[in-house]
Amino acid sequence: MRRLWHRNSLKIAHQHDKEGTIRTTRKPWIPSHILPYPMTQTYPTPVGGAGLVLSFRLQNRTVLILGSGALAASRAFAALEADATVVVLKRGPVCDELRWRAENNQLQIVDWDDLPSSSNNDDALDAFLDTLPNIALAIVTDTLSTDNSRSSKSAEQVYGVLRSRNIPVNTTDIPNLCDFTFTSTHRFENHENGEKTTLQVGVTTNGKGCRLASRLRREIVSKIPKEVGAAVAKVGQMREMAKGGLEPSEVVEEVSEEDALEDAGVSTPNRPVPSRSNSENATETRKRRIKWVAQVSEYWPISKLASMSEEEMKNVLSDDNALSLASATSHGLSTTQSLHFDSLSKIGQILLVGSGPGHPSLLTIATHTALTQLADLVLSDKLVPDAVLSLIPKNVAVRIARKFPGNAEGAQIEMMEAAVEAAKLGLTVVRLKQGDPVVYGRAGEEVLYFREHGFEPLVIPGVSSALAAPTFAGIPVTQRGVAESFIVCTGVGRRGKEVQLPGYERGRTLVVLMGVARLQQVISALVDDNPTQSRRDGRAYPLHTPIAIIERASMPDQRVISSTLRDIVRALESNGEQRPPGMMVIGWSVLALNGRGDMGVLDEDSEVLDEARIQRWLGGSEGLPWKVKEGIETGWDNF
Repeated sequence: MRRLWHRNSLKIAHQHDKEGTIRTTRKPWIPSHILPYPMTQTYPTPVGGAGLVLSFRLQNRTVLILGSGALAASRAFAALEADATVVVLKRGPVCDELRWRAENNQLQIVDWDDLPSSSNNDDALDAFLDTLPNIALAIVTDTLSTDNSRSSKSAEQVYGVLRSRNIPVNTTDIPNLCDFTFTSTHRFENHENGEKTTLQVGVTTNGKGCRLASRLRREIVSKIPKEVGAAVAKVGQMREMAKGGLEPSEVVEEVSEEDALEDAGVSTPNRPVPSRSNSENATETRKRRIKWVAQVSEYWPISKLASMSEEEMKNVLSDDNALSLASATSHGLSTTQSLHFDSLSKIGQILLVGSGPGHPSLLTIATHTALTQLADLVLSDKLVPDAVLSLIPKNVAVRIARKFPGNAEGAQIEMMEAAVEAAKLGLTVVRLKQGDPVVYGRAGEEVLYFREHGFEPLVIPGVSSALAAPTFAGIPVTQRGVAESFIVCTGVGRRGKEVQLPGYERGRTLVVLMGVARLQQVISALVDDNPTQSRRDGRAYPLHTPIAIIERASMPDQRVISSTLRDIVRALESNGEQRPPGMMVIGWSVLALNGRGDMGVLDEDSEVLDEARIQRWLGGSEGLPWKVKEGIETGWDNF
């Protein structure tokens, strides 16, 4: 049985004052077993002035609009697109659009003069509201400066009647009579057929600049890929297939807890899920497929999502590890040879290529040549960003690995088999990997596999994120007086097994790749004082050791969360959803270039100054034991 605790539960404490009278106090009660940290810790202080931006579902709900001008028509249209029932209560003339919509049975118009006669307008409105079912929102638009403008006193009376029924109200141009405001909204269309999609974006300045909000909305929309609306539609179709069978007709309509988590964007998108097994039941299968859809949504390029065929969706969700070249043929690559084709005239080849950390300017010339001039087929890892894949000519087939949590081994086999199959047809196959192929890129396994199947692959190095990401974050992995060496390791071993991490050395930087999803386990291994239970080879790390988590390194949405080993887990949990891929940099080099710098870490007796050093480093961050930096340096816009 699941136990639910109400956030407003109250604990009643009885105390005796000096006169012996029992004094009762009430305070919020949070069960001790759900408190992971001491209550003495501080958290960000809420700063008022923002709005709670929501997306309302208005099916089978009524929206009441007071007014009949152009603004009322605009609000009515928005409500109709949200599947609401719209009732317009008008005084005076009705604009052409509202009249047309009423004639076409899209909404109902009611005249104030037709309300039950009463000397009291409040009573008339109150009686009218009794006739309307399930009112969700009320929008007062006739307070604009027009010939039929409603007075402030009348607006206050209307607001009072509506709020007495707990109906949220928006009153145009009178902020103190507004329970909610509207965002400047854009609804995306399918770029191919012009049909509207379910994707919307909205911008609000919370009443501080409506015209500016419209401008900002236009600028934001202009920077979003044109295919984004179609991508949402395709992901939605694939998600419905995942919730049911692999056929659209088998869709299951109800939404379960794991579906809601996928929608909400759980904070750990790379959280491991169980591998597929023969004993898996229908619920487990559904849960795993939903997780795969979340992975595709997180990693695949927008253009790829928008162009997915139903066959490709089935392929993503399929439990079969065998992967044919069906998607290659859909891009115009023939898998059958012409009668005039000499099988010896072209020998296929396989290139193992590193794409660097993400920023397209960090591609090597060799990698750029392979992608833009040599490739017939690109088999890409899911971490390669859209900025790199967009460089590939449109006539080149691109397939992205299904390397999802719980499916890594199967996906690896899929890609190697597909590369060999294509190479046997005489194609040049680029096996594209993020960073450098031999730095935790499994290049060694693929070299041996391809060699066994008759192909000697060419390995093209790439800029490793192990070195590039810290640089983008302003962290030198080595620095005189701070870090004399560095070591790179992984946070997860083969088939998800735990790995042994290196022990603490003050003058060494530790770079951990692929470990953020297991952050708590990694930190526990580093700081554990019990060597018999530790996954660490050497001394335990002090809890005040600096650490930085670098996410989406070199990309515009890069984020760096810096703290100490003591507080980094809470820091990550307190800053919203994660942004894979992520890595950790641990050691005193993390703060070496902060502010005026700190180059005395390795000086004699420097350890006694560590607490002051940490305080100086984290100072000014609202009293929080962590700091967050968004984005990359503006100078990279030139590359």
